[in-house]
Amino acid sequence: MPKIAALSRRLMLGGTLATGAAAAGLGSASGAAAATNATPSASGAGADSAAATPRRRPGQKTMINVPFAPYKTVRVGVIGLGNRGSGMTTGWSVVPGCVVTAVCDIRADRVRRTADGLVAAGSPRPAEYGGSAGAYAKMLRRDDIDLVYIATPWEFHYEQGRAALLSGKHVVVELPIATGLGELWDLVDTSERTRRNLMLSENCSYGRNELAMLRMAHEGLFGEVTNGHGGYLHDLRELLFSDTYYTDAWRRLWHTRSTASFYAMHGLAPIAAAMDINRGDRMTTLKATATAPKGLADYRERFVPKSHPSWRETYINGDLVSCAIETAKGRTIRAEHDVSSPRPYSRINTLAGSRGIFEDYAGTSPTGGRIYVEPDHDGHSWRDFDTYRKEFDHWLWKKIGDDAANNGGHGGMDYVLQWRTVQLMRAGLVPDIDVYDSASWCAPVPLSVMSLENKGRPVAVPDFTRGSWVNARPGLDSRSTDMPPVP
Repeated sequence: MPKIAALSRRLMLGGTLATGAAAAGLGSASGAAAATNATPSASGAGADSAAATPRRRPGQKTMINVPFAPYKTVRVGVIGLGNRGSGMTTGWSVVPGCVVTAVCDIRADRVRRTADGLVAAGSPRPAEYGGSAGAYAKMLRRDDIDLVYIATPWEFHYEQGRAALLSGKHVVVELPIATGLGELWDLVDTSERTRRNLMLSENCSYGRNELAMLRMAHEGLFGEVTNGHGGYLHDLRELLFSDTYYTDAWRRLWHTRSTASFYAMHGLAPIAAAMDINRGDRMTTLKATATAPKGLADYRERFVPKSHPSWRETYINGDLVSCAIETAKGRTIRAEHDVSSPRPYSRINTLAGSRGIFEDYAGTSPTGGRIYVEPDHDGHSWRDFDTYRKEFDHWLWKKIGDDAANNGGHGGMDYVLQWRTVQLMRAGLVPDIDVYDSASWCAPVPLSVMSLENKGRPVAVPDFTRGSWVNARPGLDSRSTDMPPVP
């Protein structure tokens, strides 16, 4: 990724599993990925190169509308057992027809603790891999894993996701799936060549309000959708300076290496789904702006002891990075990222059109949303979202909402994502989120760097579908189906 310094060996071996072809023993990254990930120049040439579409290799075919082969039981291997990975491991273990067969982390104590927890909860003990940088590659050689879930620091996602595809497994990767354009293209191509699905673990796409908003858009309540606004606004300052939460401060260190919009996918993905991005429309250009990086240094000045290692760091990532995205149909999306400022949590989640608007994180109702649509409303006064969410509640929440509340984090949307993924695999259905969605939603990470280096000029967004975006097809607004009976 542009502007990322070399990783220290301490981070590589101490944060979580190290990556790299040598450690994995699974082949090196493609030359195309390495070339495209080079830092673009300040001239327009670097920006224009973002739109370059590499040719498919002979015999390589699209993964659009390619279903899973049906699985009686989905066997999951987990890479990365920190805060996120350990919690999601429990979630996978309680989905009907799913079993965690292997767990992996460079810290052997995490592996043992996770395995002990599964056994204590009544699940079979998974195979355990840990204690070395290449442990995950050993795990990938197993033939009793159908799906690999990756929850390691961002810098490892590409190599580990690619290695999992090459080992013949389907893959779910936490945000982002990769941080460079070449890496994104390589994951698309590797998915197509291996005929295995790779999905971004975008839990917010399965949020209850987000899915209701999606259904409302498809039913025409907003008229012609013209614009949307989403993001990730989350005060992480205390956690970023914690000595225990992000192992080896991996997430804070990204703020010293890159100017990117790291994590706007949480707000971008639901808006993109409501606009049928890659399903009749596509993102065409992106231009980024950033405020000065003040928040982390100010927090450190007030709350962090002078002896703390963070005092040797200089932060370059703007507190608020905003991306203005245009689509082929003339729509606009504003995607924002801010984890360095004091503020309440919000993903914004706003969609507007010719007949109305929905705003999340703004209302006084229990749903947190507010709405104004014609002809239902007049008088320039917001209404609560409650009745609309009940009417347009997605079938997934109607079917498993109670289970989600009992088994999943983030209000239940983690479990909805996991349940739906297992159901898709067991029933032999087409993924709701495919590798093209995953790459498109993560593209603002490198594209924001390119735009900022070009003084905020627009850069082209690649068409990862290679032209297939023009075709309407189902996605997250799926029809109701049942989980196959557990054998």
